[in-house]
Amino acid sequence: MTNNNLKGIHHVTAMTNNAMRNYEFMTKVVGMRLVKKTVNQDDIQTYHTFFADDVGSPGTDMTFFDFPNNPKGSKGTNSISRTGLRVPNDAALEYYLNRFEEHNVKHEGIQELFGKKVLPFEEEDGQRYQLFSDENNEGVAPGQPWKNGPVPEDKAVYGLGPIEITVSYYDDFKKVLTDIYGMKPILEEDKVTLLNVGEGGNGGQVILRKDEGAEGRQGYGEVHHVSFRVEDQAALASWEEKYKQIGIGNSGLVDRFYFGALYARIGHILIELSTDGPGFMDDEPYETLGESLALPPFLEPKREYIESQIRPFDTTRNK
Repeated sequence: MTNNNLKGIHHVTAMTNNAMRNYEFMTKVVGMRLVKKTVNQDDIQTYHTFFADDVGSPGTDMTFFDFPNNPKGSKGTNSISRTGLRVPNDAALEYYLNRFEEHNVKHEGIQELFGKKVLPFEEEDGQRYQLFSDENNEGVAPGQPWKNGPVPEDKAVYGLGPIEITVSYYDDFKKVLTDIYGMKPILEEDKVTLLNVGEGGNGGQVILRKDEGAEGRQGYGEVHHVSFRVEDQAALASWEEKYKQIGIGNSGLVDRFYFGALYARIGHILIELSTDGPGFMDDEPYETLGESLALPPFLEPKREYIESQIRPFDTTRNK
């Protein structure tokens, strides 16, 4: 019997105006490994970069579309407003606090949120993140810290944390998350709900906030979409049928080579469901993962054209 339940967060895809600067920030400051440098399969003249744990495990991917000519986005409601990243414990937050000070990263200091220690911070383009301490955390298992990264393994980011979504139609959106996607509210306060996905914990949670203010605008420095994990292609096909039965428009099954995908827009929020496999290790060896431009087989015949269109940047790591 196919298990169609969502297993947790799969990845978050955001937008940057400078793939090279973003690469430097995510690898050298945040300490996540570039596991795939490829192109946006729907816009092959632009990069799609994937930063994750040591081996690109599902649930650890923070990915970026490089849209250099797009305008800057604006903060506001009806958006995915902040991405969570997991670290092993409270001591890791202290480590990153000092690291952010050394690298002049804008941050808001260590705080407490829903009984957890967190450290909100921003990238240069305004992209908003939040480190979550896994101290006393239970639920979706983390990934593996980058073994050869600039951050010690016992401190490093090793997965995605709770994803914050802010909407004006709070009650309606919460009903969709619970009734359709099977998320379970575990904490409800005024204008905010914390929901578990799959086994829950930091690797399987959504923070839903109510904001009836000005609407955000997509652009660089903002999140494009969030994806949740399903087991396999059979589960994804069942979700496609479920969408059809309840009248939710969707993309149909999409083969992204590294995983299968299914997209649906719920209000203003683009939600993707993605399979756990095949993953990022099939077309590149572990040792040089992410160092070269990788293309899925159906784009390989267009390599010469693609390489003539994208701005090259060096992602070869020092040996």
